[in-house]
Amino acid sequence: MILKQYYLNCLAHASYLIGDEETRTAVIVDPQRDVDQYLDECADLGLQIRYVFLTHCHADFVAGHLELRGRVGAKIYMGARAQAEYEFVAMKDGDTLELGSVRLKVLETPGHTIESICIVVYDTKVSSDVPEAVLTGDTLFIGDVGRPDLQASIGFTSSELASKLYDSLHDKLLTLPDDTKVYPAHGAGSLCGRKMSKETVSTIGEQRRLNYALQPTDREEFVKLVTADLPESPSYFSYDAVLNTKERQTLDESLQRALKPLSIDDVLAAKAGGAQVLDTRDPADFARAHLAGSISIGLGGQYATWAGTLLDRDKSIILVAEVGSEQESAMRLGRIGLDSVTGYLEGGMQALETRRELAQGWDRVVPAALAQALASADAPLVLDVRKPAEHETSHIEGSVNIPLNHLRERVGEIPRERKLMVHCAGGYRSAIAGSILQQEGFSNLEELVGGDWLLGSG
Repeated sequence: MILKQYYLNCLAHASYLIGDEETRTAVIVDPQRDVDQYLDECADLGLQIRYVFLTHCHADFVAGHLELRGRVGAKIYMGARAQAEYEFVAMKDGDTLELGSVRLKVLETPGHTIESICIVVYDTKVSSDVPEAVLTGDTLFIGDVGRPDLQASIGFTSSELASKLYDSLHDKLLTLPDDTKVYPAHGAGSLCGRKMSKETVSTIGEQRRLNYALQPTDREEFVKLVTADLPESPSYFSYDAVLNTKERQTLDESLQRALKPLSIDDVLAAKAGGAQVLDTRDPADFARAHLAGSISIGLGGQYATWAGTLLDRDKSIILVAEVGSEQESAMRLGRIGLDSVTGYLEGGMQALETRRELAQGWDRVVPAALAQALASADAPLVLDVRKPAEHETSHIEGSVNIPLNHLRERVGEIPRERKLMVHCAGGYRSAIAGSILQQEGFSNLEELVGGDWLLGSG
């Protein structure tokens, strides 16, 4: 048996290849949308990808099941309670798929979503009765369990799903042997849970001892525990969950349209027609100079998450990127279903060398300069765009906290007559905030950099 984990750090997403060397057959579980790595790996191993499993309809990314179906004819498998436009094999509790000496047994484990499944993996050459591993999707994480609040739009309350999650954990997953390896679909940084570990593999026994949500408690207390203090989910989660049930264009089809070089005049015309101009360069470079009216979401941070949160899915996107990174910029948007890229500025910011009147920027200042400015008669208003919990932990006295994901809707709360000093902690979110403020007509602003020593990283 071959069992390999692929971990995509930018989305904190784990996918899996399960292969049988005798039959040269492979299964891919919860694939990311760009599927070349699975195809290349299986070519090297001499395996044929015949099946693809989704443990549920993921909300935080668009899975690559249709890409694998299109590229190699893989058959799609999902839980029996799933609903989708495309053809798939519905797997009920206890159903199995045999690949030579590899057996995959499905457990229906509703809780994170109603259609969630886990996949118990047996190497029958070792034992027909004792599993090697269980792929737990978003039901059980390392150190956490899946949040139960993401299906309110289709009629399930978080308490109802939390109660089902209690049964799925205690009646199914925790009945597996302690040595069973646990492979989840996400790790630390994912918004599908709250307290996930940086580790990407564990065992049932370790989780039984260490996972806060698996400690002995009754159903009522468990429901209270897993529904309390849930982080706000990005707006694109519900969109992606639905998109994962649809027949849709593949990533290759999306990129064919996205990777079209445009002149500066083409970009300006598209912008005048309502297109969004997305600058994916480093925040420091954006602050130095950028095309007026563009939004900064750099590739070096939580690019896909913020793009999905802040961009309008119904409007086309034009990219401004470092030369050579245009494809990565478009592909990473495609991972979360933003398929509306219609081109990129050819030559990047060099295209503005003779059109400098089109450029904007702002000054970035260090904490010592901010301290001096705050002591002056014309002190700026400090705008903190971190999360409320970050602000409560430590903040600059007198600062106003408006979280970045709510900045545009709350921009009316910011006085336009005062100079603004925008900050987060590491400088990534503040650059996004500065670009939004400029779009909203604020011109007298600066950005604090190097303040992470005071505020904590982020």
